[in-house]
Amino acid sequence: MDWALNDAQTWTVIGVLAATLVSSMAFTATLFTRTLKSEIGGLRSEMRASIGGLRGEMESGLGALRAETRAGFERVDARFEAVDARFDAMNHRIDGVDRDIQLVFTRVFGSGPDQP
Repeated sequence: MDWALNDAQTWTVIGVLAATLVSSMAFTATLFTRTLKSEIGGLRSEMRASIGGLRGEMESGLGALRAETRAGFERVDARFEAVDARFDAMNHRIDGVDRDIQLVFTRVFGSGPDQP
């Protein structure tokens, strides 16, 4: 079989092939774009879920850290109160010793340190 095409038929075949090529490229690009959008959407939802879980873990960790810090400060406050009580007791003893030395000084040297 011998196919003999004239100019009009040749250009028609070229046009049909070109239209088929362009339409298949457009179809492929559309499918690629839709696939890419759906994958990006899935990735976004996974990232949001991961970030939400991470936020929850951080909040619970911060809550535990706050509780531990409060407990530590409460222990430090209790120690300071104990030290303050010891200082108060020492001040009371020093006041007593000061009174006793004043009494001894008065008995030994007379009525006070101002007298000759």
